[in-house]
Amino acid sequence: MWYKLGQFILAKRALLLGLLLIITSFMGWQASKVQLSYDFTRAIPTDNVKYQDYQMFLQKFGGDGGTLVIGIESKDFFSTKVFNAVAALHDNLKKVQDVQEVLSIPSVVTLQKDSSATALLPQKIFHAPYQQQAELDSAKAVFENLPFYNGLLYNPATDSYLLGVTVNKDTINSKSRTRLIADIMKQVKNFETTTNITTHVSGLPYIRTTIGNRIKNEMNWFLIGSFLLSAITLLIFFRSGSAMVMSLLVVGFGVVWSLGTMVLLGYKITLLTALIPPLIVVIGVPNCIYFLNKYHTTFKETNDKNKSLVNMVGRMGIVTLFCNIAAAIGFAVFAFTKSDLLKEFGVVSGINIMALFFISLVFIPCVLSFLPAPEQKHVRYLDNKFLEKVLIRIERWALNHARWVYAVTFVITVFAVMGIFRLKSEAFIVDDLPKKDKIYVDLKWFENNFKGVMPLEIIVDTKKKNGLLRSVAPLQKIDELSSYIASYPSTARPLSFVEGLKFARQAYFDGDSLSYSVPSAGDLAFMGSYLRAKSDSGKAKTGFVKLISSFMDSTKQAARITVNMKDIGSAQLPHLLDDFEHKADQIFDTSAYKITFTGSCVTFLEGSSFIIKGLRDSIFWAFLLITLCMLFLFRSIRILLCSLIPNIIPLIITAGVMGWVGISLKPSTVLVFSVALGIVIDVTIRFLVNYKQELPHYNFQVKSTLVQTIRHTGISIIYTSLVLIAGFVIFCFSSFGGTEALGWLTSLTLVVGTLTNLILLPVLIISLAKKEK
Repeated sequence: MWYKLGQFILAKRALLLGLLLIITSFMGWQASKVQLSYDFTRAIPTDNVKYQDYQMFLQKFGGDGGTLVIGIESKDFFSTKVFNAVAALHDNLKKVQDVQEVLSIPSVVTLQKDSSATALLPQKIFHAPYQQQAELDSAKAVFENLPFYNGLLYNPATDSYLLGVTVNKDTINSKSRTRLIADIMKQVKNFETTTNITTHVSGLPYIRTTIGNRIKNEMNWFLIGSFLLSAITLLIFFRSGSAMVMSLLVVGFGVVWSLGTMVLLGYKITLLTALIPPLIVVIGVPNCIYFLNKYHTTFKETNDKNKSLVNMVGRMGIVTLFCNIAAAIGFAVFAFTKSDLLKEFGVVSGINIMALFFISLVFIPCVLSFLPAPEQKHVRYLDNKFLEKVLIRIERWALNHARWVYAVTFVITVFAVMGIFRLKSEAFIVDDLPKKDKIYVDLKWFENNFKGVMPLEIIVDTKKKNGLLRSVAPLQKIDELSSYIASYPSTARPLSFVEGLKFARQAYFDGDSLSYSVPSAGDLAFMGSYLRAKSDSGKAKTGFVKLISSFMDSTKQAARITVNMKDIGSAQLPHLLDDFEHKADQIFDTSAYKITFTGSCVTFLEGSSFIIKGLRDSIFWAFLLITLCMLFLFRSIRILLCSLIPNIIPLIITAGVMGWVGISLKPSTVLVFSVALGIVIDVTIRFLVNYKQELPHYNFQVKSTLVQTIRHTGISIIYTSLVLIAGFVIFCFSSFGGTEALGWLTSLTLVVGTLTNLILLPVLIISLAKKEK
């Protein structure tokens, strides 16, 4: 069948090439319309409770994580020069397109009791620019008498000050976010130049935008780098520019098809699907190497180009098909998860790995048929003396030192298993960044001075309309929970409408800071008219009033408690949330209140856990499906057992190394196992298919057949492994720890997989063959 297919491809080569170019042109047109995704909650399935809670929160309160924070540390903050510069920065930031609100010390207000109007009127404290230090000092005294702002906008113990910049949520979730952050940072840099004060910038809008842009740029460079490394390696191996260009065109077509597939399926580029183009390059090159190697081997024996091309398709077609099926399964199983993020990655990668097979099967023989026959220098790599010596030594180990092979394998595997028990599963919102990176340094600055900027949201639902203001009980309970949360070193003082009422009570009692406390029932009776007058005054709301009014829903049934916290990681966060939930259950009667913990911290934890669990499950199903494919291909339990062991051991060793080195399990590192499984199994399939094809030619003599298989297939396996390793090594230059780990861990797995397939696999075949006899 495959030989006839080879003859058909050569007979219809012009038609098939034309059709391939038309499809690729169409896919290129589609690929030009590909877009980036800015939705960070899609890792969680829509029927997940945490996802639904977060969506409910968004509907009631509009969102979280929409504030960028700018930190300043200076003992001279309240000098006229620095304060005026901060005031100018505040004004300039407000002028930036899509900045909705700026909260800073120069803009703060106090509440002034107006008995005649029975109202608490907001009044600005500062009136910059200042010419006289005495005037600024007087306003500073008023400001420092307001506990509401302490810990929110400044930390007197460390002379640290903060500006909060609220940005448009639609803009920050679109491609315009890069422009928005750049415009904000331009004003921040101008402030630094004017004052010579180093600023610190953080917050989810800034972190996500900056990291997202870095990943996008890295993926572009990695794609270029993988092409260049593959080109250099191919040129060194084959000494042929045409072979190199042809191979690069195959993977180039694959990349175009993968991007076009995303657009056709209505997908956008996510943090996961951004990995697909470089992976296509890395996975596609082995197809080219194996086809070219078989073509050169046959041509060297027959000196007949046409016959060599037909033999290439006939011998390598089925091998490459099952190799690509195995690799596709390794990725496509993600499509069966409930996570949209994983599902899209699985669908696009699975489809296009199979597409690579058809591209290779059509393009390579058709192009080779138009090119001149190989010259002597093009097949010289087949007589590589160094590799011949290596392969002869491998033969000796496999045929004469089986016990040593088993012993070494056993010791290394046991050591790796010990490392597996040291593995931890932990991820951070700001993950994988070098400790000296400015994003990481600035985040730690905010954690040290303001206890962090990561948003945790708590919804207190009284289950009754106006239930928040019917009595003082909800106020006292919210304040009790807030005080408990504030006592933790990893969480800042929570902000809620109760803090606003404390502020109002202080103003009602003539600004006495000792009156900053939860109003009693009697206080509310007297203050009620003042609070209502404020809301009915018809005056434009100040930033403070907007801030407080955003902490209740329109029916005053549910309240929002916002907590800024440190990025403590997915290992500690569940324990902290469990403790908060337990305390909330003690404070609030669950029959009268519903307490919901949500926000970006919770969705991050759920998303990270879901991706890791999905990847783990996918690896299991991938292994099961690949096992069934191997059983179908070889129709032998003995061969099946021989094929599985050399592929399990590299994964165990990689996991063990992760444990010993201290690399945590997280989405970027768990992905290593799926990628490596799909690639390493290729080596096994190619070795065993060649062994099975050669066995009848050697009268079913196992050892003689193995010697032939090692010598002929071994060269292409080693070349392919070197190209793959070169392709993955490029990821080691990433500025993100997870991507760097993906590079060197996958390379490690490939090295171990190559050794187990060339050394351990023949030993297993011989051992099981003896038992059958």
